[in-house]
Amino acid sequence: MGEEMTALNEPLHLGSGTPLPNRIAKAAMEELLAAPGQLPSDELLTLYRRWAAGGAGLLITGHVMIDRRAVAQPGDVVLEQDTPLEPFRRWAQAGKSAGGQIWMQINHPGRVIPKDLADTTWAPSAVPVDAGGFSSMYPTPQPMTVQKIDETVERFAVTAQRAQQAGFDGVEIHAAHGYLLSQFLSPRVNRRDDRWGGSLHNRARLLLDVVSAVRERVGSGFAVGVKLNSADFQRGGFDTDDARDVIKMLADVRADLVELSGGSIESLATAGSPADGRTLAREAYFLELAEQLVATSPLPLLLTGGIRRRAVAQQVIDSGVAMAGIATALAIDPTLPGQWLDGSDAQARPPHTRLRNKMLAAAAVQAVAWRNLARLGAGKSSKTPYSPAVALLLERLARTRRRRSYLKWHTA
Repeated sequence: MGEEMTALNEPLHLGSGTPLPNRIAKAAMEELLAAPGQLPSDELLTLYRRWAAGGAGLLITGHVMIDRRAVAQPGDVVLEQDTPLEPFRRWAQAGKSAGGQIWMQINHPGRVIPKDLADTTWAPSAVPVDAGGFSSMYPTPQPMTVQKIDETVERFAVTAQRAQQAGFDGVEIHAAHGYLLSQFLSPRVNRRDDRWGGSLHNRARLLLDVVSAVRERVGSGFAVGVKLNSADFQRGGFDTDDARDVIKMLADVRADLVELSGGSIESLATAGSPADGRTLAREAYFLELAEQLVATSPLPLLLTGGIRRRAVAQQVIDSGVAMAGIATALAIDPTLPGQWLDGSDAQARPPHTRLRNKMLAAAAVQAVAWRNLARLGAGKSSKTPYSPAVALLLERLARTRRRRSYLKWHTA
């Protein structure tokens, strides 16, 4: 047991400075706990204090939007040039309250913005979202102009700098799960014939420009990570060979860490239902692909997706991956990292639903996680008393309230 626990307890030294105290990370989950004005709420601070006390060496926040006009959900936090920083300072303090680090995940959703939140969305090309019966929820995006691309790079840099000013230890730039930077990487969505389209290097240009701009703005003592799909799990999409090459490009622009995930709203790989038909393991969904990338990666890798047992986290570390990321399991039991570091085999059992529609089933399971996070933020037990189907209904009602609040603020 000593050798095994040494691996999970071992600090990780990154290029940007202070080492992470252990190899367990709380991966990003969309919390939907923004206060009016899309600011961090008291519930969000309580939630992060509980996660900090849980023992993970790194907490990565749910995605924070860089542009108030482009939010994935009306409960998302927004951080722009003129946003009050004090709530973010309290959020950073909550995340560091037990000695670990907290990084802010920063994001632009691109075309994945529901119609009831925005009439206009942006993407590399005018390719609509293909999510089966849910496709009509999303407008056909407008292709981004050069001016819009340049503005977006600047917005990422501004949000990163403001996160640094608020006391966060780093940022993670979201380039996975079918959001904007991932859309540029995907040959299915990016059909441009200019310097941002065609070859992989051109498709990666926006991501590399964002990382470079962020690094220039925050300096060398602040962590800059990137969340990247190990594959899109769509035929003709971004694949593992692409990921291998992009990781090498990210090293050249001084990224510190790459988190590997997979899929998007069009391919629910994180729910075990990839659109290309591949069978994924029930835990550590992307470990097989990560093992293909470890050997050639010049950067430390963090693997997220389905990890809920200590033995699986250890298997990830033993494969050569630098950190094991836990997400949904920490919505069930926020104390898991500390228990694993103490040698316990405690695990979190995910909710199950009998809904046959894959999209509805994934949404229902996600709704349970959101209800759990709300309970944790309220200082309660995480275990929701509702079935996934009931949780989904309650979340739809809660979303209506959040939408009213967001639109009132956004249009004021």
